[in-house]
Amino acid sequence: MRRTLRHPVRLVPLAFLGAIALGTAVLMLPVCWEQPGPAPLLTALFTATSAVSVTGLSAVDTRSSWSDPGLVMIALLTQLGGFGILALASLLGLVVSQRLGLRNRALLAAESAELAKGDVRWLLLRIGQTVLITEALMTLVLAVRFWSAYDYPPSRALGYAVFHAVQGFNNGGFSLYPDSLARFAGDPWICLPLAAGGIIGGLGFPALFEAARRWRRPGRWTVATKLTIWGSLTLLVVGFVGILVIEWGNPRTLGPFGWPQKLLAAFTQDAMIRTGGFSTINIDAMNEGSYPFFIGLMFIGGGSASTAGGIKVSTFFLLAFCIWAELRGDPDVVVGRRRIAEASQRQALTVALLSVALVVIGTFVMIVTTRDLQFYQALFQVVSAFSTTGLSLSPAAATPIPDQIVLIMLMYIGRIGTIAVGSAIALNTRQRHFRYPKEQPIVG
Repeated sequence: MRRTLRHPVRLVPLAFLGAIALGTAVLMLPVCWEQPGPAPLLTALFTATSAVSVTGLSAVDTRSSWSDPGLVMIALLTQLGGFGILALASLLGLVVSQRLGLRNRALLAAESAELAKGDVRWLLLRIGQTVLITEALMTLVLAVRFWSAYDYPPSRALGYAVFHAVQGFNNGGFSLYPDSLARFAGDPWICLPLAAGGIIGGLGFPALFEAARRWRRPGRWTVATKLTIWGSLTLLVVGFVGILVIEWGNPRTLGPFGWPQKLLAAFTQDAMIRTGGFSTINIDAMNEGSYPFFIGLMFIGGGSASTAGGIKVSTFFLLAFCIWAELRGDPDVVVGRRRIAEASQRQALTVALLSVALVVIGTFVMIVTTRDLQFYQALFQVVSAFSTTGLSLSPAAATPIPDQIVLIMLMYIGRIGTIAVGSAIALNTRQRHFRYPKEQPIVG
């Protein structure tokens, strides 16, 4: 135990494993399962992993398969997973800042002011307050809408509102409707609160806190916040325009809608591609050009220390700046008049390449184990699980058992992977007092 505490990165996978094991055990109780007897072990494990990793993939239909206590447990696991991700990622930032030495700690303090304050209690309280206030506002709007526009009894309206608010903010993606949000594609009172919650939860608290504190002076934001905020806005615009262009005339998705409904459905789906996992259009019925578009956005994911998955927005845009500097022949990678440390560049490249390797291996395994699965279907499912997005091309109930096992592993690794790998690399950084002679091999 003492050895584990000396290496706090190890606490991340252990904590999530413990939460998944506890969730699986509770979901297997007969009271949580609608059918007689306990839920199957693999179904409970799949659902618990998906909830704790805030993915939203389900091996069965959520509403008809789980009882009310089971649905409450899924919501609690999603809340636990989302808050745990935010807390652990933020606390690891503090640990890294204490282990890098005086010089690097000063650099980290300049780049992540909120995490460098060192007050753990203050940080956790701030995160908890933000989560509760945001989810309470989402619940209020959704409950009033369910009650007033859809004639839900007050208790049912409140229950549905709480469940979907928790899923929306934590980017869980579990829905009590078999078509996710498709039936509400033209209702802004349902779509916009969930989209807003997904965006806020997917930004990450370091960037969110600093942006709120310095909203009048965005030029003074740290590089990490600039990459996250402006990068997320860029991806939102690109995703919104891309969905409209590709799916505008598709009779099975956006085609039958009027233009206001098309804009709303496209924006909500855009907000959920990289984070939430809800869908306002039929994913199976999209044009072929939408699949690589969705896969790319899911792979990028959301902000660091957020409830979203993927390789993170800051990693993607940092690599983009690295490529741009290399193409121009610049000696340094510069973002916002700040020179990016070579260690950060290597860390971003390591996270991205390891993620690509994991996606390739997962896709290969799924194609081998399921002969009739097409390549783009396997790739979509793998990226959705790894990025903890939760979008699915086909009913999860039809997923074979070997593929469910693969997806369970991908959801777990994808959730803890980028946090653990990034922190481990930073904590293992050493300063050598000598350097070997330099050589420049031929590249390309």
